[in-house]
Amino acid sequence: MGLVRACRAGLLAAAVTAGTRRLLDVDPPGGAARWTRTNHRAELVSLLEGPAVAAGLVAGALASSDDPRTRVAVALATAGGGAFGLVDDLTEDTTTRTKGLRGHLGALAQGRLTTGGLKVLGIGATSMLAAAVGTRRRGGAAGHLLDVAVNGALVAGTANLVNLLDLRPGRALKASVVLSLAGAATGAAGATGAVLGAAAAAAPGDLDERDMLGDGGANALGALVGTQWALGAPRPVRLAALAGVVGLTVASEKVSFSRVIERTPWLHRVDLLGRRPAPGTGPGTGTGTGTGTGSGATA
Repeated sequence: MGLVRACRAGLLAAAVTAGTRRLLDVDPPGGAARWTRTNHRAELVSLLEGPAVAAGLVAGALASSDDPRTRVAVALATAGGGAFGLVDDLTEDTTTRTKGLRGHLGALAQGRLTTGGLKVLGIGATSMLAAAVGTRRRGGAAGHLLDVAVNGALVAGTANLVNLLDLRPGRALKASVVLSLAGAATGAAGATGAVLGAAAAAAPGDLDERDMLGDGGANALGALVGTQWALGAPRPVRLAALAGVVGLTVASEKVSFSRVIERTPWLHRVDLLGRRPAPGTGPGTGTGTGTGTGSGATA
């Protein structure tokens, strides 16, 4: 039954992702310019991949389980990640330099609500609500409240972590697929099907650098993967996963993930898999003397 659910969720997620992307391309809400951004090569790419992937993931989430509470929890967390991420994508104040989780939380502490701060609050709220809906009671009230708190934090933290990886083509998609496949061992194979389906539909445009996930797509992916782990893994595994997510998030304030990946040979090879070659590294040009991943934003 797990394989059947995974196939069902995957096919639905792929179809909805591809169909939504085509519909959005015909008439982008607010015009194409609203959805156009500059990538790490200083080339123009479209953010329309983000809402298409979010829609596909929500559809896949609703088909990922035979348990109504689980379906609602996964869909709610995924929709919350996609919606609040999309708000940040489209309304971010680019005149300020408020960056990173610490920056947005610092602004909130000063009484200033940034779009990133709104995203933190919104995804945090929908993650906790999803955890409250989907977490089964095991033991007393205190243990249940602990499980809900850990699960909500894991969902929100994973949503943010996957977004931190969305700095090069395909990177967030690849990371989400790996994390979701690992989470399938907990029994939540249906959610893995949804991730694989949406990723397969979005990968060609993402890897070819015509599209990018943006916060809307990356936060939705991370929220779904986080919910998969939160609702399926034993408490010790969830606590360890949360510690890892928190540790990587804190490290991201000081360390560039892109630089770490570029300096780690096997990670660099995986990161480049399926991507367009950097200038000077194509067939017949030798290895080149450039930087490999091109210029642009770094993180």
